Amino acid sequence: MSAYVSRLTLAGLACAVALPAVAQTLARKDLSLDGALTIANQTIATCKQNGFAVSVTVVGRNGEVLVQLRGDGTGPHTMENSLKKAYTSRTFRIASGEMEDRLKKNPALGQAFLTNFTTGRGALPIKIGEDVVAAVGASGAPGGDKDEACVKAGIDKVADQLK
Repeated sequence: MSAYVSRLTLAGLACAVALPAVAQTLARKDLSLDGALTIANQTIATCKQNGFAVSVTVVGRNGEVLVQLRGDGTGPHTMENSLKKAYTSRTFRIASGEMEDRLKKNPALGQAFLTNFTTGRGALPIKIGEDVVAAVGASGAPGGDKDEACVKAGIDKVADQLK
């Protein structure tokens, strides 16, 4: 009987220790709508200055669309492509083009079959400190490197707010 009482006591103690963990809350920072709009507008403006018409998508922490803008004179595919780039960048916390290298190293990469996945270059993660809170992708410039340069200019516009 004493072994039974010991086990019951240990089980009760384990439950008592675990209960406070359930009640804990998380504190986190997220990209605001104003920040997302600023990034998107600056991305489009930078590409426009360089002679490129692009569409831009900014996704939030969970990959949800915060802002999506279609640039004047862009092709119909640019909206979807900018979303896929941004989603890939956010969910993997890397520049979207890095997925190409990963896929080359492992052609059976399971992520290649996910919805909204791409290896196209042109998206970067948005960090507050070291926490990836969003991502922005652009599509329409003649090359993903040019899309990515415009995206970087968009993020740089709000860099002082990402601390």
